[in-house]
Amino acid sequence: MMPRSVLSRCARLTQQVPLESARSTKHGVHRGMSSVTIPPPACMLRPLEAPYRYLFGPGPSNVPPRILAAGGRPIIGHMHSEMFGIMNDIKKGIQYAFQTSNNMTLAMSGSGHTAMECAVFNIVEPGESVLVAINGIWGERVAEIAERMGAKVHTLFKTPGGHFTNAEIEQVLAKHKPVLFFLTHGESSAGLVHPVDGVGDICHKHNCLLLVDSVASLGAAPLLMDQQNIDILYTGSQKALNAPPGTAPISFSERACHKMFNRKTKPVSYLLDMTHLSNYWGNDGKPVRIYHHTGPVSGFFALRESLAILAEMGLENSWSHHTEVAEYLWKGLEDLGLKLFIKDKDLRLPSVTTIAIPEGYDWKELLAYIMKHHQIEFTGGLGPSVGMVLRIGLMGYNCNKANAAMALAALEDALKQCRKSKA
Repeated sequence: MMPRSVLSRCARLTQQVPLESARSTKHGVHRGMSSVTIPPPACMLRPLEAPYRYLFGPGPSNVPPRILAAGGRPIIGHMHSEMFGIMNDIKKGIQYAFQTSNNMTLAMSGSGHTAMECAVFNIVEPGESVLVAINGIWGERVAEIAERMGAKVHTLFKTPGGHFTNAEIEQVLAKHKPVLFFLTHGESSAGLVHPVDGVGDICHKHNCLLLVDSVASLGAAPLLMDQQNIDILYTGSQKALNAPPGTAPISFSERACHKMFNRKTKPVSYLLDMTHLSNYWGNDGKPVRIYHHTGPVSGFFALRESLAILAEMGLENSWSHHTEVAEYLWKGLEDLGLKLFIKDKDLRLPSVTTIAIPEGYDWKELLAYIMKHHQIEFTGGLGPSVGMVLRIGLMGYNCNKANAAMALAALEDALKQCRKSKA
């Protein structure tokens, strides 16, 4: 608390400040506010209102009170020593969540797309060959990012819900000889969890780095970065980690670092340049961290807390818990006469379940009814899966059988109320 003498001095100074500043010039009196012509918008004079919704879509998820409280702690400077300590904790938490000992581990200031671009921009140089596995929207996004920065993009393609065999992957790797191969582990647009075992070995055999997207799967489905020879792995904060959107863990192997820090050209993005970010996160071995950008302090508080919750629960417990709740949901959906989009149970993403749109229904009407009458968010497809599926996400804080039962009851109600006469 401020000393009384300081408070009184501040009060006297406040009383001396005029409500409207004015100063004399050779052209007369200039009033500081005279140029304001746009009035304060009426909406900004009302308090913020945000409804409570059950976020049972593919993300973001509802955030538990403990993480909301962490994000609400007082701000500290992004270059304070205490902030660096929190960032060090985050790094260790990500290493545990990813199951990696990689030194080059950090969290991006931004959503999962930020980490996606960071990986491509830092690893790939213009003119180099990139191979992208596309079986949903995330492969499409990476292909476009790589194309925009001047890479030669080759693709492996499957319709939503399809997956690639290791033999198919190796055949195309041998043909195009890319420097980077991208694979989505949790393809949330289709509800697929893709097998990863052996893919890293194949990539290394062909002198290629493996980049994996785990935004929808981390914490919900088994993934072991070092054991599975993944070179670059990233995720987002807002799904099974159940933190607010806005931070994105990422990690680079030593092989990836060698490629990244021995390139001939600078990355196309200054903000995402790992030569700077590695120092900001204390990963470059230098004794002093130099200002690069202002990190999302509150977001890092929340991310640290979410990683702490995962560490307390244990990765294997988190995986089994998500599977148990998903299987409960799957059975309930089948009991309603619905068809799961991914037929092979072993390929279903535990965090995001996809349902084939039932014949005779308008999927948009189903979703609107559920939102209006139950305050529950489900979503339709995304990208190539639009018009093919409904998506229910139960992950992190939302992952429990009570929520699954609530989701099933809302869907059953919608199926009764929204049936079309033409069905």
